[in-house]
Amino acid sequence: MSYHLLGEPVSEVSDSTGYGAADPPMSAVSAPEPNGDPFVRARNNPLLTAQRWPHPVNAVLNPGATLVDGVTVLLCRVEDRRGISHLVVARSADGVSNWIIDPKPLLSPSSGHPQEAWGVEDPRITRVDELDCWVIAYTAFGPLGPAVALATTRDFISVHRLGVVRAPEDKNGVLLPRRVGGEFILFHRPVSVIGGRPGVWLSRSTDLRGWSAPEPVFGSRPGGWWDSASVAVGPPPIETPEGWLVIYHGIRDTMAGALCRAGLLLLDLDHPTVVRNRSPEWVLGPTQQYELMGNVPGVVFPTGLTQNPGTDELRLYYGAADTCIAMATAQITDVLAHLLINHTNHNPG
Repeated sequence: MSYHLLGEPVSEVSDSTGYGAADPPMSAVSAPEPNGDPFVRARNNPLLTAQRWPHPVNAVLNPGATLVDGVTVLLCRVEDRRGISHLVVARSADGVSNWIIDPKPLLSPSSGHPQEAWGVEDPRITRVDELDCWVIAYTAFGPLGPAVALATTRDFISVHRLGVVRAPEDKNGVLLPRRVGGEFILFHRPVSVIGGRPGVWLSRSTDLRGWSAPEPVFGSRPGGWWDSASVAVGPPPIETPEGWLVIYHGIRDTMAGALCRAGLLLLDLDHPTVVRNRSPEWVLGPTQQYELMGNVPGVVFPTGLTQNPGTDELRLYYGAADTCIAMATAQITDVLAHLLINHTNHNPG
């Protein structure tokens, strides 16, 4: 199997310089945010861009993320110059530089899957130890609209499709890493729901194939709130003693267009439809040029999250302006403290 380091082909994954070879060490981060937000952007954002991809594409965005034997694996949404998206694996030993890009997509539209005819988008990666594999939740986009689909992999070289599990119109599927009450939990965002604005719902399954009727979890907040137009779960939630830590995206419509930012909430460990805490303010929003200019200006769209087991550092990978991939770091203790100190129980939906 051959791979591409961004900028040059190689016969195998190697330790040569590759993508970002001229970059300074990427472990450095920018100065802390002046507003006290817990997340700090990587100094050399954006990390992955269309301009430095091995072949011409329109955008590289919204990656799922995980750690495999200490190596950061991103499953990147790559939009080609037709506007159709596929999912490609990128690997980095340090999670910030020297990215090695697989030459072929891990998931792409195919003739055998008409529900994906217009693209596969916005993956989230969940490690499920019980199954000894990673489960990929992604949006399958076809003539009937967006739908939530699942696939599994043990090596990020091959995948087994489970198919569409939430019919159109639905998207932003995210799986918890373990069963709750004997059942797998899938968060998703139906585009059209009865009796209210689109929000986050969950469904339950014993086998990842048959799913229960959706149950509401949380919705957008009315009026002038930063998440008043739409909300969806970002990367897979992290289990903490305080609850499931959720990083979600919220959208507010403005006269100049929509703004997409990231916020925090805690769900009850045993009853994940119960919101314990929710941040009143966003914790990461578009302020940098690469977040404010692009295919969709004003977007921070979080989809990937890794946790260093030795340091408890979180790395949040996100799509910026629907154009490129960036990253921000935080300590999980700081994120939880921020949420527990600055929270509201105001949760209409």
